[in-house]
Amino acid sequence: MVQTSSGPGPYIYVSTRLRVRKAKLLASEEYQRMLNMSLPEIIRLIGETEYQKEVDELGTSFEGIDLIEEALSWNLAKEYQKVIELAPGALKEFTMAYLRRWDIYNVLTILRGKMQGMKEGKIKEVLIPAGSLDRTTLDRILKEESCERVADSLKSWKMYPIIAAEITEGCSVGSFSKLENELYKRLYADLLQVGKEGLKGGDQFLKFVQLEIDVKNIKTLFRMRGDGSEEDAKKFFIPGATFSPEELQHMNQMASRDEVIDTLSSKIKGKSIQVALEELRTEKSEQEVDAELTRTQLERMEQLSKINPFSIHPILVFLEKKKHEVFNLRAIARGKESRLSSETIEKYLVI
Repeated sequence: MVQTSSGPGPYIYVSTRLRVRKAKLLASEEYQRMLNMSLPEIIRLIGETEYQKEVDELGTSFEGIDLIEEALSWNLAKEYQKVIELAPGALKEFTMAYLRRWDIYNVLTILRGKMQGMKEGKIKEVLIPAGSLDRTTLDRILKEESCERVADSLKSWKMYPIIAAEITEGCSVGSFSKLENELYKRLYADLLQVGKEGLKGGDQFLKFVQLEIDVKNIKTLFRMRGDGSEEDAKKFFIPGATFSPEELQHMNQMASRDEVIDTLSSKIKGKSIQVALEELRTEKSEQEVDAELTRTQLERMEQLSKINPFSIHPILVFLEKKKHEVFNLRAIARGKESRLSSETIEKYLVI
């Protein structure tokens, strides 16, 4: 097959295939149209797009918002698995490492669903079996009756030691935020290690990981400042990128937002990130800050993919944009079901 030949051929092949896939993603005008539609109209429109197969297959078992949730989850997982199949050599290793984040998402979704007493079927609708925990494993975990039993069923998972250390406290206080924080810190430590292992293209993968850490840390910083949190913030930040947790903690204690932005801008790389930071000088809401930084991250990834067209970047750009397409569609559908205004829903979209 083309993917397994030596030389640049496999990288050119996968980059070309990913460009074709990316071109099929929904344009921003489509989201604007949906904001002015009813939920049944949105379901009908989604059924005429790349999600048609999933909507048709699931239409006999689900309806309304449940159909949308299930179809989107199925499609996203399938697309991710196809990308893994396409990716050659080291690119496959990087792609699989990137997708392990979905294990954390799925485990936390199950734990929170069990804590809230949700039905098994409702939890399953939003799971994305795209990481190392496949659909069969997730189905088995879902059948466990309590959070503690869910944790026990994960003993073979790489991150089980973190689950074991935090699950008792999480269950007793009714919150898994500390567990979530520890899981993601471990994930990014692992991803940084993968980028440094000497695989071809590792330096490009490392740039992506560090960019994502920077964006996540900046989001966390603005969120904590918005909450007026006085506690030690170091434990909430992820090490390994531009700013250390200690530097971010110091910024969290600064009196003015302008001083924070000046400090961030003095060290952060990438013009698009610096432009986004300037936009944040005004008192924007948490949702607006989050969406602005996410859009900027995607713009920076696009820049990197154009500079390095036959690298991991085109794959990561597609994976991220596909994820946000699904999240946008889910936000619109849920917002319409909850009778939120179009203006309110739009604040949560990454377009």
